[in-house]
Amino acid sequence: MSRIGNQIINVPTGVDVAIEGTEVTVKGPKGSLSQNFHQDMTVTLDGDSIKVSRPSDESEHKAFHGLTRSLLANMVTGVSEGFTKELELVGVGYRVQQKGKGITLNVMLSHSVDIQPADGAELEVDGNNYIKVTGIDKQVVGQLASTIRRVRPPNIYTGKGIRYAGEVVRLKPGKSARRA
Repeated sequence: MSRIGNQIINVPTGVDVAIEGTEVTVKGPKGSLSQNFHQDMTVTLDGDSIKVSRPSDESEHKAFHGLTRSLLANMVTGVSEGFTKELELVGVGYRVQQKGKGITLNVMLSHSVDIQPADGAELEVDGNNYIKVTGIDKQVVGQLASTIRRVRPPNIYTGKGIRYAGEVVRLKPGKSARRA
């Protein structure tokens, strides 16, 4: 029994869903997303709800059942509300500047790092230390946020670096803690 795959996806008003074989297209106020799914999964539209069903209880079909439902739910949420990831820069001298559609990071490297957004994502800078990544595709937003964080991940001894907003970085004691 798939707990995720059996859940029904409610389609909000203003969102149109078109199913053509294995390809599903979702259009909403923020944009349009289209994706092909596994040929064994059956996606049906009943009024304002989408249901995903599988042909058998094989392990492969069970895996694709939950995956298909999650991807469809993310598409519906993306075109209606959108997705946002927030990052913060922690450290003395760490700052970010908006440069056209992209950003420039100064994080105590020998050079500044320029990052351009991927298609379907936007970068916005709040102050000197906050970055907001927004878009309609959850995968693109998450990948871009991960790319930015990878420039200077948080240091486990000092806590300096680029981290997700609300991320808790556990600091390790240094050498001096062992001597005591």
